[in-house]
Order: sequence, then structure tokens, then C-alpha cells
Amino acid sequence: MGTGAVNPFEYLEGDSFSFACHPGLACFTECCRDLRLSLTPYDILRLKNRLGLPSDRFLDRYTRTEPGEGYGFPQVLLNMEENEGRTCPFVTPQGCRVYSDRPGACRIYPIGRATARRQQEGNPREVFFVVREGHCLGFSEPQTWTVKDWTEDQGLGPYNRFNDLWMEIITRRAKAPSEDIRSRQMGMFFLSAYNLDRFRKFVFETTFLDRFLLEEEEVQKIREDDEALLLLSFRFLKFSLFGEKTLPLRTPASAP
Repeated sequence: MGTGAVNPFEYLEGDSFSFACHPGLACFTECCRDLRLSLTPYDILRLKNRLGLPSDRFLDRYTRTEPGEGYGFPQVLLNMEENEGRTCPFVTPQGCRVYSDRPGACRIYPIGRATARRQQEGNPREVFFVVREGHCLGFSEPQTWTVKDWTEDQGLGPYNRFNDLWMEIITRRAKAPSEDIRSRQMGMFFLSAYNLDRFRKFVFETTFLDRFLLEEEEVQKIREDDEALLLLSFRFLKFSLFGEKTLPLRTPASAP
């Protein structure tokens, strides 16, 4: 987050750290500028709903898209404002104006979390580290946290849950298709992962429900519930990119 000390990452020894952030600190909101902040699908879901914007308008107004690292899946980055400080578009002198729906990378700060999941395992293994940036005075504050308390206080539960599912997708190698197929795959990847409103139209206004057998209860839920729709999009991506049997196909007898 932001600019600061060289090699700011420290493995979190033990389970506790001292930190507090508040307007009384001279560095308040200093970490909310000049960011290269990648937004996950769940981040976008929360932000576009908080701002009352459809996915298209949120993406056009606040983000840019670049090829992702590793296997090249497109990633969405939050645009900074075109001002001297290159500040986050949501920061004000009083703090974050979308605080309760801020991205996961913002709410976990100053802690970092790395996960790994072996095949056949349930919950991912977690490793935590501290990000000690040179400008941050919050580490001088006396308040002490455990990782568990910080996770609960910052509302990280749903973010970790959705982002862990997301990492299962973007850290895997898809099949090696032709360039034409790959181009179409990446377009569908972007729509399914990031443009949730258009993905809903894809589900309900194409032959999607004729191809895939979904329980009626799920169909009704994804009409209105963005989190349920995002879970469906993850299943669809695993099906289309990796050939996983995450969505049951309709048989002729089950067709409507």
C-alpha cells in the first residue's frame, strides 16, 4: 500500500501486533495514494453496490484493465486521481468515504495474508506478515491485536472467503487453446469475473439455463443476490477454463 520503507514486509512472529489508525496521526490517509491496487471480483461487487452503479459504469469510471501476472488472466486495477498526490478516488481528509465496503487489501492493512491449498484439503493454510511502511505511525500506538481479532474487527470474513475461491482460479493454468479461442475465453473471463451485471444477463438472456441444470432455488436467488451470482460465476469459470465438473449439464430428459 503506497510508498514507504525499503523491504517493509516482516513475517509475523507469534499472533499479535501493535497498531492503530486514526485522524490524530500525522500520516492519516497517507497510505491511500499512489497505489497499484488490484481489485478482486468481490471488491468490485461491494464497491459498485455501495456507489449504486451498474458494473459497466463502475469499471469505466474507476478502473483500468491489465494482463495479470503468471497465467495472464486480466486484472482490474483501481485508478488513482489525476492530482499531485495521486490519491485514491474514495479518500477524503476525514478518511475513506466507502469505508464499510473498502477493498480487502485496504481493510487487512497493515497485515498481509498468504494462503496455500493442497489438493483434497479443505480450508487453505495461512501465513501472515506485517507491512511496516516508513510513513506509517500506527505501529507506535499501544493497541494490541491478535490476527483473529483484527480479522473480525475489519470485517475480513467474507472477503477472505470469496478471495480464496478467486485465488484458486487465477493461480491455475488454463488449457492451451488457439489464439482465437483464448481471446474469446479472456472476454468471457472478464465478463464472468468482473462485470457481474452483464454476467447475470448472460445467464438469463442466453441459452445458459438450457445448457446447465440449476436448482430452481438457486435460479431464483441469483436473480437478486450478487454474492450467489458471483459464486455461480466462479463455478462457470472452473468449468469453462479447466474442464471441472462444477456445473451439471442438462440431459435431453431434463430440458425444460
